[in-house]
Amino acid sequence: MSPILVKAIQLFLSLSILIILHELGHFIPAKIFKTRVEKFFLFFDVKFALFKKKIGETEYGIGWLPLGGYVKISGMIDESMDKEQMAQPPQPWEFRSKPAWQRLIIMLGGVTVNLLLGFFIYAMVLYAWGSNEVSQNVFPNGFAVADQIEQYGFKDGDKILKIDGKAPENILDISRLVVVRGIENIEVKHPNGKTETLSLPDTLGTYLYKQGVLKPFTPRTAPILDSIFPDRPAAMAGLQTNDRIVSVDGNAITFADEFSDKLKNANGKALSLVVERNKITDTISVTPEEDNTIGISYGYSLTEKDITKKTYSLAEAIPAGINYGYWTLRDYISSMKFLFTKKGATEVGGFGTIAKLFPETWDWQGFWLSTAFISIILAFMNILPIPALDGGHVMFLLYEMITGRKPSEKFLEYAQMIGFFILIALLLYANGNDLYKAIFK
Repeated sequence: MSPILVKAIQLFLSLSILIILHELGHFIPAKIFKTRVEKFFLFFDVKFALFKKKIGETEYGIGWLPLGGYVKISGMIDESMDKEQMAQPPQPWEFRSKPAWQRLIIMLGGVTVNLLLGFFIYAMVLYAWGSNEVSQNVFPNGFAVADQIEQYGFKDGDKILKIDGKAPENILDISRLVVVRGIENIEVKHPNGKTETLSLPDTLGTYLYKQGVLKPFTPRTAPILDSIFPDRPAAMAGLQTNDRIVSVDGNAITFADEFSDKLKNANGKALSLVVERNKITDTISVTPEEDNTIGISYGYSLTEKDITKKTYSLAEAIPAGINYGYWTLRDYISSMKFLFTKKGATEVGGFGTIAKLFPETWDWQGFWLSTAFISIILAFMNILPIPALDGGHVMFLLYEMITGRKPSEKFLEYAQMIGFFILIALLLYANGNDLYKAIFK
């Protein structure tokens, strides 16, 4: 099966689960407070529905437009914009007739379910599959560091000993922690054996993001070519996968980052490479492109002995899952600051970007991890104080509870319309970005 189709199926299944449970978060408290729910729909039924059936006072169905779902609660200004109903005198079973605290609980129900669901899934994934950890010892040559962080005292070959006073459980998290979460200090062991604690500024993550440096730390590996891109200087010069770069212009090369540095400083000049292939050396001349690249990649691969599997009992998995979910949410909120940069605005994505979160082949662990992440994102996005989102309704309810004055229904109608247009604009922009990147990048 095509990887694209596998991703699409996983996305559809994941969103269906999350939408249904989110709407149940509104539906259940509404029923508890004896509020009438007229409709419960997965996807939107604009003009017509694929399926619908009325049970009691509620019509359940599946719409044809897969952009979300909804519950239509009597006496509430929502996406249905049912002005006729709102023009009638309030009825005891309607949302608008309920005390503000009950309405607040109903509106917070969807976000609460998404958040708790994310924590629950993470806990169950840890219980079922455990977690993988990679120690510093797996990379005996330490890390190559980006030029942008050398000013803080880092050196190529540094080994990471402690992050904010604690030994890292997974050393491969170091770049994400520095860029997204923000780290105050890192204790390193330099190649000369000296140990030093280096302090980092609060603004470092944003600075690195703007510079396009999302991996300021990369494991230091041998200069063995992992991939050769067709129609690029490396391929045209005759370089091949698994070639080892021995020297550049007579200078010995031990690590991949040293070769990268030579490329950065080439400035369009031809480089003379001594390459080892099948234990035979050869000299190859290659001229980098204007951006000082030649169309290669090199990385590292981990074996089973490099990975430590940590298992959890059910009692251990629950708090660990909550902790994992908490930091996932916190890191996501921290990453929001990047949206207000030029680069961040171009990275906003829609359904295509979300689909990329899922594995290319069906893998339940990967599916549930992606679903948990999306659930937490939905919780955060839905609580934003934007009219038409749950957070918009919550904002107006809190205003009512604090001031004792309820916004007029006409004001709420206008706010709902403005919020709806904002959401449509964001949806078009995000998915337009996906389309642009798919065609031009």
